[in-house]
Amino acid sequence: MTNSLAGLIRAQADARPGKAAIAFAGRDLTYGELDRRSSQAAQALRAAGVGEGDRVALIDRNGPEFFELLFGAAKLGAVLVAVNWRLSPTEMAFIVTDSEAKVLVVGPEVSAQRDAMGELPGVATLLVLGQDYDDWLAAGAATDPGVTTRPDDVVLQMYTSGTTGLPKGALITNSNIITALQLGGELMGVNERSVTLSVMPLYHIAGTAGALLGLHAGATVVLHREVDPAAIVDTIEKERVTFAILVPAVIQMVLAVPGVAERDFCSIDCIGYGASPISEAVMLRASEVFGRLCQLYGLTETTGAVTALPPESLAADHPERLRSAGTALPGHEVRITGPDGSDLPAGDVGEVCIRGPLVMQGYWHRPDATAQAIDRDGWFHSGDAGYMDPDGYLYIHDRLKDMIISGAENVYPAEVENALMAHPAVADAAVIGVPDERWGESVKAVLVRAPGHDAVTDADVISHCRSRLAGFKCPTSIDWVAALPRNPSGKILKRELREPYWAGRARAVN
Repeated sequence: MTNSLAGLIRAQADARPGKAAIAFAGRDLTYGELDRRSSQAAQALRAAGVGEGDRVALIDRNGPEFFELLFGAAKLGAVLVAVNWRLSPTEMAFIVTDSEAKVLVVGPEVSAQRDAMGELPGVATLLVLGQDYDDWLAAGAATDPGVTTRPDDVVLQMYTSGTTGLPKGALITNSNIITALQLGGELMGVNERSVTLSVMPLYHIAGTAGALLGLHAGATVVLHREVDPAAIVDTIEKERVTFAILVPAVIQMVLAVPGVAERDFCSIDCIGYGASPISEAVMLRASEVFGRLCQLYGLTETTGAVTALPPESLAADHPERLRSAGTALPGHEVRITGPDGSDLPAGDVGEVCIRGPLVMQGYWHRPDATAQAIDRDGWFHSGDAGYMDPDGYLYIHDRLKDMIISGAENVYPAEVENALMAHPAVADAAVIGVPDERWGESVKAVLVRAPGHDAVTDADVISHCRSRLAGFKCPTSIDWVAALPRNPSGKILKRELREPYWAGRARAVN
C-alpha cells in the first residue's frame, strides 16, 4: 500500500476517512481527522523551524497526540523522538539534548519537572499538552506539505532502555517500520475489521508497533493512557478486542484480576507477547484465558519482532517448543555465534545475531557503537544469549551480561526463573549472581510470594528447583520481596537487585 509512514496515513485517509482510527477516553478520532491534524502538526512544526532530518521530542503518557506528531513529522521528513516519561528529569534532559530536538512537547505531569531538566540547548519551542498545544496545532493549516521521503529515511528515534550506561538513539527508517507492519499484520491476522488494543507505552517499540499494526491495516485502535489491568479486561470484553501486544509482566497482572477466567474473551484472534522472558506456567494459563498466543522476540534495534512462535508451531512431539521464541520472520536470518564470531552448532549457547530489513540504520551520533552492534556483513549483535535447535527454533537464555558464572559453569537466570515460576508459592521471580568466595558467584533468587503460601520455606523452593535443574543452577539463597523492580517495558532491573551485594567491589564479577 505504501513505502513510508507518511504515505500510510495519507492512504488510509483516502480509503476510509470517516472510520474511527483511534478510540481514546470516550472520543473517536477518524482517519480523516488524524490525517488533517497531522498535516496541521506538520505546518506548525515547519513554522517552528523544523525541516527534513530535524528532531521533534515528545514526553507524555499515551495519547492521540503521539500519532499527530509522528505522522506530522513524517510528512515533513522530520523525526519523532519518543521519550520515556518515567525517567528522571536529568535522564529526560540527556535524551532531548542528545537528539538535538528543536521542538519539545510534554504532558502536564512532565511540565512540572521542566525546571529540574535544566538547560535544553537547541529547543526553540516548548509546548505543554492541555495548555498551549491545541492552540499551536490549530494555527497550522490543514494542508499536507507533500514532502516525499525515501525508504531509508529515518522517521523514528527510539532510545534504548539504558539499564546499563547511557541510552542510545536507535534510528528507525520508513522501510524498517513498513516491513514490520506488513510482516506483523500477516502473522497475527490484523485487518480492517480488527479492533486492536494499545496499552503498552508508545515510547517503547512494542507499544508503537502494536498501535501502528492496527492503523496500517485500517483497523480501529483502542488506546489506553497507561496500563490498568482491570480496564484491559473490561475493554477486551466491551469493545470486542481482536488483537493486542502485551509484555509478560502485564499478562501476569491481567491474569490476577479477580474473575478474569469467567470474562468473555471470545473476540480475541491473537495476543502477541514479548520484550521479556515468560514462564511456561504463565504462558499456559494465558493460553487458557485468552486463546491464541503468539510469542515474539526482538529489540528496539530490530523494530520489534524478528522471530515468532505462533501456536500452530507447537506440537505434541515437541513439548520443548513452549520455551522457544520461534523461527525467523520471512526475509530474516538468525545465527548463534561464539566469542570469536564463528557460528555455533545447534544446541550450543552463544550470542544471537540477526540480519534482515528490520535491523535499524544505526545509533544516532554513535558511529563506534553502531560498528560494534552491526558488523560489516550486516549482522546485528543483540547481546542476548541463546541457542538454535536443528529445526531452526530459537531459544533465548538471557542477556549475556546477566549470565552467572559459578564454579566455571554458566548459569542463565531465565532458565532458573522458569523453574521457580512453576512453584505455586512463587508469584514473580528474578535470579542474580552474588559474590561467593568459593565459587566466584552463587545463584540467588529474589521472589514475590503468592497469596496463601506463607508456610512455604526457602528449602521447599530450592528442593523444587533441584527436581528440575542441575544442582549448580539452583539457588543457594532466597530473598522474599513485596515486588520486583521493573522498567516500563517489563524488564526486571537486575542491576538494581545486584547492587547491594556487589557494593564496594572494584567490579561486578568475582
